[in-house]
Amino acid sequence: MKFTRRANANWKGTGMEGKGTISTQSTTLNEAQLSFKTRFEQGVGTNPEELIAAAHSGCFTMQLSFLLSEAGFVPEDLDTVAKVTFEDGTITLIQLELTGKVPGISAEDFQLAAQKAKQICPISKLLNTEITLSVTLN
Repeated sequence: MKFTRRANANWKGTGMEGKGTISTQSTTLNEAQLSFKTRFEQGVGTNPEELIAAAHSGCFTMQLSFLLSEAGFVPEDLDTVAKVTFEDGTITLIQLELTGKVPGISAEDFQLAAQKAKQICPISKLLNTEITLSVTLN
């Protein structure tokens, strides 16, 4: 399977005083606000680190669902929080925090599946930073 997805960003002005927008092909983001305040402070809008966290949590969780299904388990609920740490101009850490409810699976097998999903998820493979994973099975 091969496909291409598209997003675009537009920026006007300087890094600190300027402002921009980000849009996605699906229009889920349609001229979402981007600015110095949305990235480095608490302004209304989005930022690249938040988008990476969303992409990584979504990719990892979907990958885990595929792995569990292949092993004969049907997840009732998988919830992943991704925390992206930006430090001195570099993304230094991504923390994945997984909580799941999967009937019939042992904690050990759930942990193994989650670790494998972390390794093979396309977004994990793309990122050049430390990625940690904590796992809770309910």
